[in-house]
Amino acid sequence: MAMQRKLRVLESEGDAGQRALQVAFATSDLKHVDQHFGSAERFAIYRVEAGRVTLSQVAEFGSQQQDGNENKLLEKFVLLDGCAAVYSQAIGPSAVRQLLGLGIQPMRVAEGSSISALLSVLQQEIASAAPGWVSRALERQRRDRRRFDAMAAEGWED
Repeated sequence: MAMQRKLRVLESEGDAGQRALQVAFATSDLKHVDQHFGSAERFAIYRVEAGRVTLSQVAEFGSQQQDGNENKLLEKFVLLDGCAAVYSQAIGPSAVRQLLGLGIQPMRVAEGSSISALLSVLQQEIASAAPGWVSRALERQRRDRRRFDAMAAEGWED
C-alpha cells in the first residue's frame, strides 16, 4: 500500500552542522516500537543531537500484511533516505541487506520498547562518541559533508 499521509517538520537554519543523526521508528502509536519493518503502518523519524531531540517526520502507510511482497518496501526505503538507523520489532533478512546497502543500520528491539528511552540512549551515545554504529554514522556524515564542500569549492562552469 502506498504512503497515505506524511508530516514533515522543517529544520531551522541553526540546526545545520550539529552532531546529529536522523533515526526512524516503526510504530503504531508514536510512543513505542511495536511494528514489523515490512508491514509497519507508521514511521516516526527524529533528528537526535546530544542536547536535543526533534520530531522530523511522521509517515503513515495504513494497514499492511506480512506477505513477503517486497515491492512495498521501496517506498519505505525512499522515506528512510538520510536516516542512520531504523528501529523495528522484527525485520526480514532481505530488508536488512537492502537497508545496510543504503547505509541505514537496522535495529531490532523488543516489542513495545519506548521510543523516548531509545532516543535518550542515542543522545548519550552521540555525546560520548563511544565506538559503535552511532560513531560510524556520524563519521560517514562528516565525510559526506567534506566531500560535498570540496565539490562546491571546485566551482561550476557552463
